[in-house]
Amino acid sequence: MSTPPLIFVLNGPNLNLLGTREPAVYGSDTLDDIAAALTARATELGVRLEIRQSNHVGHLIDWLHEAHAQRAKAVVFNPGGYTHSSVALRDAVAAIAVPVIEVHLTNPQARESFRSRSMIAPVSRGSIAGFGALSYLLALDAAARL
Repeated sequence: MSTPPLIFVLNGPNLNLLGTREPAVYGSDTLDDIAAALTARATELGVRLEIRQSNHVGHLIDWLHEAHAQRAKAVVFNPGGYTHSSVALRDAVAAIAVPVIEVHLTNPQARESFRSRSMIAPVSRGSIAGFGALSYLLALDAAARL
């Protein structure tokens, strides 16, 4: 029996505070709630998940490299605030052969003007944003079908 494909789900800064951080903006789902929904959906899709969160850009870069080294099928990536500011993350996404799907709970285009530019989107396979926790499930469905 072959091993199911591996998909990394990487979460950037402040996402560990979901559920309590500005719930009017980000919703009431915690990162654990999202992880549980993703895990259940991954079982249905026949894929394995590696779900991680860090507030440090270096960890996220290392995990992108790890996804490449492990020949992951895809990376579902919510870079949080680094979306708009990290050339290093942009370069890490561009450097790996693994397709990356950028995901956001909110629609950055409908928020403050500084959020309208993503450093990650131009080097990602695609982006899904604005559907709350459902954004992650939509991204996982897309990743599993790549």
